[in-house]
Amino acid sequence: MYMQLLTFYLVLEAEMDNGGGEGGVRKRGGCSCSKGDFLPEKSFESWGNYATALRETPARFMDRVTTRSLDSSELEMKARSNHEMKKTLSWWDLMWFGMGAVIGAGIFVLTGLEAKEHAGPAVVLSYVVSGVSAMLSVFCYTEFAVEIPVAGGSFAYLRVELGEFVAFIAAGNILVEYVIGGAAVARAWTSYFATLCNHQPEDFRITAHSLASGYNNLDPIAVGVVIIICIIAVASTKGSSRLNYVASIVHIIVILFIIIAGLFKADTKNYSDFDPHGPRGIFQASAVLFFAYVGFDAVSTMAEETKNPARDIPIGLIGSMVVTTTLYCLLAITLCLMVPYGNIDPNAPFSVAFQDVGWGWAKYIVAAGALKGMTSVLLVGAVGQARYLTHIARTHMMPPWFAKVNAKTGTPVHATVTMMAATAVIGFFTDLSILSNLLSISTLFIFMLVALALLVRRYYVSGVTAAADRNKLVVFLLLILGSSIATSAYWGLSTKGWVGYCVTVPIWLLATIGLWATVPHARDAKLWGVPLVPWLPSASIAINIFLLGSIDKDSFIRFAVWTGLLLLYYVFFGLHASYDAAKEYEGEIRKVEEGDDMSGKQPY
Repeated sequence: MYMQLLTFYLVLEAEMDNGGGEGGVRKRGGCSCSKGDFLPEKSFESWGNYATALRETPARFMDRVTTRSLDSSELEMKARSNHEMKKTLSWWDLMWFGMGAVIGAGIFVLTGLEAKEHAGPAVVLSYVVSGVSAMLSVFCYTEFAVEIPVAGGSFAYLRVELGEFVAFIAAGNILVEYVIGGAAVARAWTSYFATLCNHQPEDFRITAHSLASGYNNLDPIAVGVVIIICIIAVASTKGSSRLNYVASIVHIIVILFIIIAGLFKADTKNYSDFDPHGPRGIFQASAVLFFAYVGFDAVSTMAEETKNPARDIPIGLIGSMVVTTTLYCLLAITLCLMVPYGNIDPNAPFSVAFQDVGWGWAKYIVAAGALKGMTSVLLVGAVGQARYLTHIARTHMMPPWFAKVNAKTGTPVHATVTMMAATAVIGFFTDLSILSNLLSISTLFIFMLVALALLVRRYYVSGVTAAADRNKLVVFLLLILGSSIATSAYWGLSTKGWVGYCVTVPIWLLATIGLWATVPHARDAKLWGVPLVPWLPSASIAINIFLLGSIDKDSFIRFAVWTGLLLLYYVFFGLHASYDAAKEYEGEIRKVEEGDDMSGKQPY
């Protein structure tokens, strides 16, 4: 399957280059690559240069850690993609992209899994908690997306406010988040497709007994779906939007059918044991169910292709999140009223629930709706993850070959195909339960960093903020982070204690009050701003960190291993490539300021 995807890409690239060149220049076909496409920087010109770069690693690392980007620099980086992405999206497109990105495997699979194993009927409260946390993050994302409308999403926002190193660690987790999320949805797609074909959810997977448990149920259908989605995503952003729009409308109709028809078969006795595992089960489910909200940040990566970011992004992001959270809660209530939570099928809960209550015919409608919803999630994810990788490559922290935008389609073909190939490989091997836990960690970590970056943006501007105010800001932020981590750790370690919260929660409260009362704003939003600063982003930090405390140990181990691999890549490659690119860019700026003509120079 991977080779089919690669072959398609090579052919498509050749066709696009033949038809999309400028000035009558035509390539003969094929996808030509050279060392300059991947490692064009000075540090990699020779082994001697690379040895020199490695010796300078500590100094370069300090330079990159302490250097923050500028809004204008992030906007100027669009020129490094050779061609502009086309501005074709309105708030209507973003609204449907938001719903298409979010309503998928999370609600149609994880609702049943978490209701059965952790929360019971109280899974609706789990959705409320994760929905509130996601909404707080949406506000933070929206301000950044309006102020810095580029394809980099949270990577660009963190690079501006927290520096390159933090942005890179987040970026690596963003990329793995999208790969894992796409793989999880693709596997869930197979489960519902099997139901639609009147088979058991696992019937279309191949068991490889020689592989480890959790990685031995091979899923060729998931790979095929990913290939089809990749073809659509590289063809056109507007075309992807139209397809998502149609699929999402059908999806919403099916969801309303599930709610209305399911409530006809409701039995209130199924709610008699509302929270069988207490608050701990509710929050544990909420941490995993954050998976159901991860797609909305893909919409922020489309800011570069939005006609009017100041108007369209707030309506699209916030509007889609309100609708999504409402539907999630209604669906969770309906499922647990239809069947006892202990009888819920974890693979295709809604389809099997209708079968259990005697409406076997309805499971086909549910399965078809779920397939359409998960197709939308895959499509929006493919669009979003490619744009993340494109902007990361513009900084040269990833090879600049990934930053290229095709002249004909206006889409980042290289980045799209690469990310979808990785998604296909992971989806072929890995079970949903493993994928969903790891995904929630990455998401919560990134959302916490974006909220922190927003506080830094509002309260610190280099050369404007007084030293005393800067020091107070650092102290209050450390107290907010420290108290939030302590609360989360206490929750994870103490099953019945409550004394610790009497210490950690007041510290968070006093730190937020101190920030609000004693540190003046250094900058206010120009076009659209988060309300109730610092309270809203501070609450977002606390909730995201608290939910991290409910995730299992094995997922943290996987998260740590992946972050360690990111650090190795950064030290040996990403650091030196981005350092050289930044110094070259600074040199070009100085030449412009001194009056040299740079008009004929191509972006590096």
